[in-house]
Amino acid sequence: MEAAAKVRAAARQLGYPGPRPAARSLRRGRLGNLGVVLGERLSYAFEDPQAARFLAGVADVCAAEGVGLTLVPITGEPSDAQRVAQAAVDGFVVWTTSDDDPVLDAVADTGLPAVVHAGPHGRGMPVIGIDDRAAAVAIGQVAFAGARRPVVLGFPLDRRRARLLLSGDQVGEVRFPVTRHRWTGLRDAWTLAGHPAERLRLAVCPVNDSREGERFALELLDGADPPDAVAAMSDELALGVLRAAAGMGLRVPDNLVVTGWDDSDAATPAGLTTVAQSLREQGAHCARAALGRPGRTDPRHEWQVVQRTSSRRASAD
Repeated sequence: MEAAAKVRAAARQLGYPGPRPAARSLRRGRLGNLGVVLGERLSYAFEDPQAARFLAGVADVCAAEGVGLTLVPITGEPSDAQRVAQAAVDGFVVWTTSDDDPVLDAVADTGLPAVVHAGPHGRGMPVIGIDDRAAAVAIGQVAFAGARRPVVLGFPLDRRRARLLLSGDQVGEVRFPVTRHRWTGLRDAWTLAGHPAERLRLAVCPVNDSREGERFALELLDGADPPDAVAAMSDELALGVLRAAAGMGLRVPDNLVVTGWDDSDAATPAGLTTVAQSLREQGAHCARAALGRPGRTDPRHEWQVVQRTSSRRASAD
């Protein structure tokens, strides 16, 4: 004990802080951190309600396991791959991104355990999420019932994030799996009801933001062929549509049916019909899988359509 006290006193005199945590981690064979790769600016993790829910689920597991959480934002620059390679983590959770995102290869090249939320598939990394296409068919059947001029208000098609308005027959390759699956399911709901695909328009928003949803909705509603139904790929975009409709004096759902996706906290007071899923549970599942912890084996999570006042109730037979 006396010798140890002398060593500590000498260390303080020399200004030596003690063994580095990283060195101790190397001896244990792990770093004690889980990396979350965001294909968005860093502030997106705090501004987007659904990203925040997902990260809360990841954080729940990290806290329970005594593991740190490292956010790895992606900028679209060549330095992204280097940032991933240099991340001091034991595994990765990748927030949904595009099929051609080079960050996916960078994560796979580390050889560390990794899981992708909602896609894309490939590179040996499991994908955890819901069946977006099936959910889109279900919400589309509600949104488009009785519609003649429907619009899908959607996410970007690829990493260029261009703002576009396309007819159904103009939509080409879609590189973001979530956008692709939701668009395909919504188109299926429309065409299975006997309507031509080209009569379903896709309004592509560059960002998932209620202000962008409101701006685009105002343009559409003030245009030559205003929609009578808008199926949005998120509650954020749908809430913007509701604000636009209110500002123009339109009655929802009499003049305009609006549906969203995610069942966010704001959906209930807004009366928004939406797809409910638990992003927090999915985040926790992703974290456990990346850390190699036991848990559920089914990668597909449950979802349901929650119908509220922004859509018409199906008439009884």
